[in-house]
Amino acid sequence: MGHFVTLATCVLNQWALDFQGNYERILESIKLAKDAGARYRLGPELEITGYGCNDHFYEGDTYLHSWEVLAKLLTSEICRDMLIDVGMPVVHKDVKYNCRVVFLNTKILLIRPKMFLANDGNYREMRWFASWSKYRTVEDFHLPRIIQEITGQFTVPFGDAVISTRDTVLGTELCEELFTPDSPHTHQALDGVEIFTNSSGSHHEFRKLHTRINLIQGATQKSGGIYLYANQQGCDGERVYYDGCGLILMNGEIVAQGTQFSLKDVELVTATMDIEEVRSRRGDAPSRASQAVKAPAYPRVFADIALTHDIFKDGIRSPPSKPHPPRYHTPQEEIRLGPACWLWDYLRRSKAGGFFLPLSGGLDSCSTAVIVYSMCDLVCKAAQNGDQQVIADARRLVGETNSDYIPEDPRELSGRIFHTCYMGTENSSKETRVRAKHLADKLGSYHLDINMDSVVSGFLAVFQTATGKRPIFKVHGGSETENLALQNIQARSRMVLAYMFAQLLLWVRGRPGSLLVLGSANVDETLRGYFTKYDCSSADINPIGGISKIDLRKFLGYAKTELGLDILEEFLEATPTAELEPITKEYVQGDEVDMKMTYEELSVYGTLRKVAKCGPFGMFSKLLHEWGDRLRPTEIAEKVKSFFFYYSINRHKTTILPPSYHMSPYSPDDNRYDLRPFLYNAGWTWQFRRIDEGAAAVERLQNNSLKSGEGK
Repeated sequence: MGHFVTLATCVLNQWALDFQGNYERILESIKLAKDAGARYRLGPELEITGYGCNDHFYEGDTYLHSWEVLAKLLTSEICRDMLIDVGMPVVHKDVKYNCRVVFLNTKILLIRPKMFLANDGNYREMRWFASWSKYRTVEDFHLPRIIQEITGQFTVPFGDAVISTRDTVLGTELCEELFTPDSPHTHQALDGVEIFTNSSGSHHEFRKLHTRINLIQGATQKSGGIYLYANQQGCDGERVYYDGCGLILMNGEIVAQGTQFSLKDVELVTATMDIEEVRSRRGDAPSRASQAVKAPAYPRVFADIALTHDIFKDGIRSPPSKPHPPRYHTPQEEIRLGPACWLWDYLRRSKAGGFFLPLSGGLDSCSTAVIVYSMCDLVCKAAQNGDQQVIADARRLVGETNSDYIPEDPRELSGRIFHTCYMGTENSSKETRVRAKHLADKLGSYHLDINMDSVVSGFLAVFQTATGKRPIFKVHGGSETENLALQNIQARSRMVLAYMFAQLLLWVRGRPGSLLVLGSANVDETLRGYFTKYDCSSADINPIGGISKIDLRKFLGYAKTELGLDILEEFLEATPTAELEPITKEYVQGDEVDMKMTYEELSVYGTLRKVAKCGPFGMFSKLLHEWGDRLRPTEIAEKVKSFFFYYSINRHKTTILPPSYHMSPYSPDDNRYDLRPFLYNAGWTWQFRRIDEGAAAVERLQNNSLKSGEGK
């Protein structure tokens, strides 16, 4: 006999400290869940406050307002007759915890604190919260008076317990706990928990969704059970983008999957399943049964509600959800969608009137421009699908709040909110100027084309007046010092002009407000330090700051077809160049020549340095195996030493990086994702000596081996 259960998990675009907006989105998700026939609703991690509050979790106000929001939820008629699971921070015995609060009909049933905290990469949960380490133990939590007056309760259980309804048992697993080797779901399953819930604040990174799905599939394949996964979505005030993708799985198979990238503020994911399939799965595993009878018991908190319905008594409400394979985006689609959604959130919440981008005619700024165009495309599609929040935000951005304006054409929307400018000098080529103009025409941006030689000349005139000397380029006989200074003053002048245009262009067009300046430095150049400090990479935000040059090239190849932008072929064929030095018959400046390393090599260095956690000697040792078939050990040694020299002398530049969309696992983002020093002994005396000794030793062995072979 089947017992069917309809469960709801949701993805919310919450905003740090936006208590009013967060409350409204939570309430909307509960209403949608009830309309779908669900009797249990799960929300994302810290949904009441927003996940990215950071040091605001130190403030008493954050906890006060969280309880106030919970009080409104407890008294809402929408929340009646449903088991509801919300996330908020809670202080217990003067210790702060990241918690789930489960309630039913104005009664709080359980406060479940997080047991394993995320404290790596972009996460710093141990800075604000303690982990609950009293396994299978609950204590009395004394409720605030505003809650006592509503619930009539003075204390509620606080700790590691599970919820027992009339017909099944639910257990909580909070975000990081899924990723740990000894995950709670294993122990909960042996104690009879049939429904696992995971409230998450998980950010987007290349292919990270694969990891999440693999872990959940493995958990429910091994233990049997239903698994609900909720996640934040959007930019809640951080460099990261929470990529949604709510999931429901049963016995290792996906039965419901939400969108990974969306402009929706509220997305509900529901599924109807026969819980008897879980019991059947577990019942034919004698080895599981022998472990289960010995498993320690969890405290059970009773919820006076039945989650299942009997089709023979209640009728068929909705058919069982069918299993289907996971849906994944390609890396190129991830680049198109993730940064575009992040930009939309940042734009609409910052109250700016659009974007300004210095468009150089090169691949990086082209990629940034295409991502903005992709954002416009997503906005138009959402508006055409009737998303009222997107329509309202778009009207406000373009100054049409009192009209019936609906964005329909991405080029038209781009012309209203996207502003580009080619900032040429005497060293700029006709080819880059034309490419920038053609791209702007294709994307529909409001485009300017200027020469800034007079600005650069003004700076040089001031310097010459003060010192009596005027620097000249190396190709004209100048020194390396002069050559670098002359390049940097061009780049820095562009930054000043970019902010001037960003502040005044809307005024020129008869509209109020200002624009956000976009940067376009890729992760490889940032790692190497191949950019001028305080040049046009010093922007408000940078959508490609976590993406490699190699991935950007693949993205443009994809966007050429997907977005119908044939113009992108011109950018793919062009040689990367900064165009800051004079072009002669004998010399054309090239990025990879300037850097003394290729973009492919930089991706390898970045991965080994950050992901594999290699120092100079460790990197050299690994590359001996990877590159040894085509390079001599001494050549590999020189490449590794060159990288670490330039990385270390330029590391200080990362301290002024604009907030970038985090996408790469080897992002050098200072003081957030990458906690390495910015001041080094760039000689790396001990490390480089060990590399040289190792390279010489390996070459001697190789030479001896060759000689021995010749002798035979």
